[in-house]
Amino acid sequence: MQKNINIKNKKARFEYELLDKYTAGIVLAGTEIKSIRYGKASISESFCEFNERGELFVINMQIDEYSHASHFNHKPKAERKLLLQKRELKKLYKEVKASGLTIVPLNLFLNDRGLAKMQIALAKGKKLYDKRESIKDRDNKRDLARIKKSFNN
Repeated sequence: MQKNINIKNKKARFEYELLDKYTAGIVLAGTEIKSIRYGKASISESFCEFNERGELFVINMQIDEYSHASHFNHKPKAERKLLLQKRELKKLYKEVKASGLTIVPLNLFLNDRGLAKMQIALAKGKKLYDKRESIKDRDNKRDLARIKKSFNN
């Protein structure tokens, strides 16, 4: 079992322009948290949605089945409820409904008390030319780092 779990969604920063970030708790079953503690989770294809009662759920999050569980194991791709304060939920709901923004998970981690938390962001989709600009900036940073490294040696 790993000490610090930090599962990232690397595609989110490339595909979306992040506006606001929030940290949310997750409602999990016993076998789900055990799988997360072993690092057997993925949030790369997941997104967040509100249901008809105004509750926020993470959809398409993959948590592998716990290997030492009996027949009481969980479903790997079940919807999982996110826990935020009521005013944060209202603000997010209003932003999503009014301006067509989306909520994407950025990071799944365990806090110092051993509870699973998820960092989510209110995001706007990038256009193709924005993605090209991101690639160009990343390449320029990499080239600059190489030049600095060769100059220092």
